[in-house]
Amino acid sequence: MAVFKYTARDASGKQTTGTVNAGDRNGAVEQISSQGLFPINVSEDGGGSLSKPVKSVAVLPDDAPRPRRRSKPKLRDLATYSRQLANLLKAGMPLTSALSSMANLQTGGISPEVSQSLLHDVREGRNLSAAMGDYPDIFPEMYINLLRAGESAGSLVEVLQRLAHHYERFAKVREMVGQALMYPAFVLGLGCTLIFVFMSFILPRFMKIFEGMKVTLPLSTQILQGLSNFFATWWLAVLAGIVVVSFVLRGYLSSPRGREWLHGWILQAPLIKKIVRPNLFGQFAGTLGQLLRSGVPVLTALKITEGVVQNVVLQEAIALTREGVTDGKTLAQPLAKSGVFDKLMVDLIHIGEQTGDIPASLDNLAETYENELESNLRTVTTMIGPILIVFIAAVVAFMLVGVLQAMFKITSSIGAS
Repeated sequence: MAVFKYTARDASGKQTTGTVNAGDRNGAVEQISSQGLFPINVSEDGGGSLSKPVKSVAVLPDDAPRPRRRSKPKLRDLATYSRQLANLLKAGMPLTSALSSMANLQTGGISPEVSQSLLHDVREGRNLSAAMGDYPDIFPEMYINLLRAGESAGSLVEVLQRLAHHYERFAKVREMVGQALMYPAFVLGLGCTLIFVFMSFILPRFMKIFEGMKVTLPLSTQILQGLSNFFATWWLAVLAGIVVVSFVLRGYLSSPRGREWLHGWILQAPLIKKIVRPNLFGQFAGTLGQLLRSGVPVLTALKITEGVVQNVVLQEAIALTREGVTDGKTLAQPLAKSGVFDKLMVDLIHIGEQTGDIPASLDNLAETYENELESNLRTVTTMIGPILIVFIAAVVAFMLVGVLQAMFKITSSIGAS
């Protein structure tokens, strides 16, 4: 038996040192892990022997479970996983035991094999944040950085609870937007489909009634007849044209120039901006606030937030803000100079800088924009629904008027003769 010195962290992140007796280094690691600790450095106390640190990259043994390749989990899945892990740790379970339990719990889009792999890495002496960093398709950069900050500060449970709340809020906002736009999208799609089918297949057969009649048809009927003949003859070409235009437009909007134009347009477009702006501003404030509250440096927090906010115009503004902070400016100054963020954002961040509590100001902003988004969604959907119905009704009315006017004209000419 040999004596091994170790440096390890407990479940709360506090660092501790000690010695264990074991036959080899692997046995020492097992003993340390069984105490609810995760080792950082394990070396044999051999009187001058070199310290052999725990490997920073763990290699799974042949019989260890290997995570299957999975799609990116939903926000609700990340929130559930974080909440469950935080509850286990808060109940007093060591991290290794908590991860072992997570492998047996239903966590939605995060497979049990991932938890088993994390458990293996932690037992080998890696930090949880470093182990999760091997799965960037599951755990985002923000998630890893917050965990790393929590481990350093010894507040892993608090950070996991904060992450759960953060992703629950984001999931709620996304679900609100999706549910609010579902009805207008259904009405528009159904209306356009019915109009296309009517113009391409039904109306051309009906218009054959007027063929051969020596009667001057009303202007509305002539327009309708021309459209009917066009759609009846070229409906396949119209569909092909729509597909081609869609591909070309999609290609342009996928390019850097196209994305910049589109993202700039939706920030200023009537009605659309009432949903997009509070959603994006809330993402910015919520993400940056969580990072700063957890002790992540402001430049790193801005860089991570830049990747979270899915809008090129805002990303450029955040990048310029990061450059301004690097040059020694306050956070509010470059935000105001960008001209993208509204006055409320700039003013509250400026107040936070004066009071020394920017995260609190950002949390207030995130809540404010979330409430604004919820209110605007109700307003916009209330307006869009009737507008779409009136538009479809007007098109149908035009077609009916064209047909009825022609029938009245033919009936009148027959009665006159």
